[in-house]
Amino acid sequence: MSRATPISYKNIENYTELGLNISYYRKKKGMTQEQLAEKSGISRSHLSSIEAPSIVKTMSLELLFRIADALEIKPYMLLKFRE
Repeated sequence: MSRATPISYKNIENYTELGLNISYYRKKKGMTQEQLAEKSGISRSHLSSIEAPSIVKTMSLELLFRIADALEIKPYMLLKFRE
């Protein structure tokens, strides 16, 4: 039985930024949520919750790598947050 690690309050903003970056690069690429979700191997609703700034949704590094690959960008680009 696995237990989810609670999200640290100080990381909530990082998850929001990550979701916004995914949304930005998806739109820049001209992709719909459905298209990116399919290429990443997740449901559209899962991707929608990751991108939504009002929802804090964690993700694995594996998923981050798959999303970056589907967007044809380096994974670090999704983690470049505004200062």
